[in-house]
Amino acid sequence: MIGQPQLLAPGRPLRVAFDSGRVPSMILWGPPGTGKTTLARLLAAATGAHFIVLSAVLAGVKEIRDAVEQAQAQRRTGRATVVFVDEVHRFNKAQQDAFLPHVESGLFTFIGATTENPAFEVNSALLSRAGVHVLEPLGDADLERLLDRAGGAVAAPPLTAEARARLVEHADGDARRLLNAYESVVAANAGAARIDETLLERALGRLLRRGDKGGDIFYDQISALHKSVRGSDPDAALYWLARMLDAGVDPRYAARRLVRMAAEDIGLADPRALRLALDAAEVYERLGSPEGELALAEAVVYLAVAPKSNAVYRAWGKVRERVQRDRSRPVPPHLRNAPTRLARELGHGDGYRYAHDEPGAYAAGERYLPEELQGERYYEPTERGLEQRIAERLAALRALDATADKPR
Repeated sequence: MIGQPQLLAPGRPLRVAFDSGRVPSMILWGPPGTGKTTLARLLAAATGAHFIVLSAVLAGVKEIRDAVEQAQAQRRTGRATVVFVDEVHRFNKAQQDAFLPHVESGLFTFIGATTENPAFEVNSALLSRAGVHVLEPLGDADLERLLDRAGGAVAAPPLTAEARARLVEHADGDARRLLNAYESVVAANAGAARIDETLLERALGRLLRRGDKGGDIFYDQISALHKSVRGSDPDAALYWLARMLDAGVDPRYAARRLVRMAAEDIGLADPRALRLALDAAEVYERLGSPEGELALAEAVVYLAVAPKSNAVYRAWGKVRERVQRDRSRPVPPHLRNAPTRLARELGHGDGYRYAHDEPGAYAAGERYLPEELQGERYYEPTERGLEQRIAERLAALRALDATADKPR
């Protein structure tokens, strides 16, 4: 098998299973074209087990029941069974639960394959009975070896070095994609003396990157974009934005994420960032692709180079946590609204100091939190960007509070 040395090198988990002839139940998690089905077939063959394939896209209760009956028949002959479920995340909870008693009893070995995170898509009960093994995209050297094998199996015109490198790049770590593309190129150029980049492009069309609009690859790229912006790297941020759009991610979604980044990671260190992110989203709505994508790129660069502060983000988290775990404290009387005579008779608003009538429009010593919470701090500005000036302003106001004659 080509690739996956982290699983198949000497001493690694699946190599141990091959060498011992004992295959435990497992989940194989990895992107398309990394060899999940091939690995399951090899494991079954290495142990001489009967191999049953179920596709979660097509199979239902009847097919699961048939697989159980086959496994029971094989057991009577003394032969083990491996039940392989492709796209196991597409089975609902009840269908996944149907395997549990048979996995526990040892009737068959269960191998599930998935492109989605098993922690989210596979029942915890099934996960506890099946180890998870992660398959990685194939590296360029692995794909080159695979291409050599394919070239030796068919009569095909040779590839130029440039065309070969482009084909490997096109596969993007996916062995199935490499073989399908190679087959298409060979079929389209059967009479050629050799296949160069021009013939390759003509046969394949635009080289689409592997995208995933709802799975882990999608969220990993969003994470990479967000962390590149937070890390003030405009080049990496532009790269991940381009990768996402090239894979077919809705630019409107990317625009929404930029607005979130402006609020979470730049905040009041540069309040213009939030407005610029909103403007970029509006520009895209007006222009669409590809023209509107330039506005998103400008916003990404601005967010990446802007001073960073998550002070408001942290303050909001603190105060929400405080409110959620605290009792409902009454509004202090001097802060209460007094629209009626009864309210005024009850003392609502008594002693309230109108800030605009005070020196510098600040009522030094006035208190606005409930009495028991006086002195708590939620918002602590950083010393970056505009927040440095905000911090200085707050320090000056608190100094006035400390010297006020009659604090409330």
